[in-house]
Amino acid sequence: MDSLESKIKSNYGEKLRVRVCGICITDEGLLMVHHTALGKGGSLWAPPGGGMEYGESAHEALKREFMEETHLDIDVERFLFVHEYLDPPLHGIELFFEVRITGGNLKKGTDPEMEANAQIITQVEFKSLPEIQQLPTAHLHYAIQKISNFESLLSRTGYLKNK
Repeated sequence: MDSLESKIKSNYGEKLRVRVCGICITDEGLLMVHHTALGKGGSLWAPPGGGMEYGESAHEALKREFMEETHLDIDVERFLFVHEYLDPPLHGIELFFEVRITGGNLKKGTDPEMEANAQIITQVEFKSLPEIQQLPTAHLHYAIQKISNFESLLSRTGYLKNK
């Protein structure tokens, strides 16, 4: 695990990143991606998303990230909120958008910044609110900790910070 954590630190750590994240809610629940070696205890469930690349718009980046992580095509519906993620060595300014699936088939994707033998995405799935609430809080992305319903997540606005 030390090797995987050092690769994460090398690729993402100790630098400020701009990230995009998509809130995708259907009748099946909230679409979430599980990452190993991230978060408290080496487990993190978060909405799909990732870092923006130079010259890429936020919408383009989010569509690319969804395809990489979930194999789903999306439309970006609207901007929701900004979240400052700070969990050393990771620090990111995250732009959250509501998204809608337009095509594709849900399948676990990859993180192209990590080598094939060091992938951190272990699962992609829709989770109901009760399933999310049963997960340890420390294993949930800060933006979805303590949500009481999906509508409260979609009605968030402004600037949020986990620390």
